[in-house]
Amino acid sequence: MTKLQSLDPKTPMFAQFKEKTGPIVLANTFVVPKERTEAFLALFRRQAEFMKAQPGCVSLQMHKGTADSQLLMNVAVWESTEALATAFGSPEFQRMAAEFPDDIVSYPHIFEQIDV
Repeated sequence: MTKLQSLDPKTPMFAQFKEKTGPIVLANTFVVPKERTEAFLALFRRQAEFMKAQPGCVSLQMHKGTADSQLLMNVAVWESTEALATAFGSPEFQRMAAEFPDDIVSYPHIFEQIDV
């Protein structure tokens, strides 16, 4: 299973699930060894199809770092933290998450849009 690390150690993703807000953006950066990229993406596509079908999922896109980077970033828009937490906690999602290799590190964080 992917190792989850907190982008902001004072506010880990699971603590963010308790905040009732929305809409939200989940930005999840993955460090994926080059030799595992294709296998990772195949698993992620299955997981993404599941998440896109869940209530409250607005959109989901994967991005790749440039210049031979090992980074991939999923950017997903959800109607609420509650919808994301429900989908994330589902047994089917957890089974798929367990299929990812242990040498992949994930840095998920939830954001709200602000006016600038």
